Amino acid sequence: MYNRQNLLSEIVEIQNVVLEHLRRGASHKWIYYNIIAPKHHISRSTYYRYLSINAKKQLKELKKDEKV
Repeated sequence: MYNRQNLLSEIVEIQNVVLEHLRRGASHKWIYYNIIAPKHHISRSTYYRYLSINAKKQLKELKKDEKV
C-alpha cells in the first residue's frame, strides 16, 4: 500500500542522495540521469518538485499527528 508516509520517506531518501552528490561537485542533471532516474523511475519535473518539498518537516508532523 502506498500512502503519504511512504511518499515522504522516498522524497527524503532522494533528497539525501542529491545532497551527498552535490557536495562531491555533481550537477543536478548528472545526478538525475545517473542516480535517480534508473532507481526511482520518476520524471525530471517530478525530481525537481521532490527537491522543493520540505519532506522531513511534513514527515515529522505526520508522525506527530498519528501519535495523538
